[in-house]
Amino acid sequence: MCRHLAYLGPPVTLRSLLYDPPHSLVRQSWAPRDMRGGGTVNVDGFGVGWYPGTGRPGGDDGRGGAPVRYRRAGPIWSDPTLPELAGVTTSGAVLAAVRSATVGMPVQESAAAPFAEGRWLFSHNGVVRGWPDSVVELAGGLPVRDLVTLDAPTDSALLWALVRHRLRAGASLAEAVTTTVRQVAAAAPGSRLNLLLTDGVSVVASVWGHALSVRADDGTALLASEPVDDAPGWREVPDRRWVRAGPDGVHVGELE
Repeated sequence: MCRHLAYLGPPVTLRSLLYDPPHSLVRQSWAPRDMRGGGTVNVDGFGVGWYPGTGRPGGDDGRGGAPVRYRRAGPIWSDPTLPELAGVTTSGAVLAAVRSATVGMPVQESAAAPFAEGRWLFSHNGVVRGWPDSVVELAGGLPVRDLVTLDAPTDSALLWALVRHRLRAGASLAEAVTTTVRQVAAAAPGSRLNLLLTDGVSVVASVWGHALSVRADDGTALLASEPVDDAPGWREVPDRRWVRAGPDGVHVGELE
């Protein structure tokens, strides 16, 4: 299983999120604490996406909320550029992930989260059981162009296409995530569907078959597959729940 995190709050350096904590995402790439469902390390690619300036769409950075991405196909610890980049880059909205590829799925840069379109960034921690046969019917409901232009031939890329299709139709972040999780879980029982989606203003996450913890205080929210440190304030989100973090605080709802 992969590891991912999302941050909203005052601008901070990427280094403070990815490298500095004692159990940072970089450390989780080779020493994760909770790899339930298979896997031992997360070495099959990584990615980080951030919103420049204030990190808020329409903010004073003048960029209209479009995020920037940096992705590679190898282990995050082996990248010589990211440490320097992370030390000088600040943002108030970040989504990052390290990947543990499901057996049989390709290891390539385009398969690494975050996936992106417009102002949206997306990540998936888990696996779709019975892939691909279990989700053929759901995939058939997508525009043909979306199917032939998937980022990669992986379950995560298809989940992103399903979520994105709903976003394009006007669904909220929460509606896009929760509807997708419920439909895929029904079509592919036993799947692990921890999704993470942000537009730079809010973050929505699902907890289905894997772990997610949240720490929120003073206008800051950090959602992560595993706590990045042992500081007080972390709380584990129960299974079969969805979480929304934004300017109005953190809200938890049921997926069943």
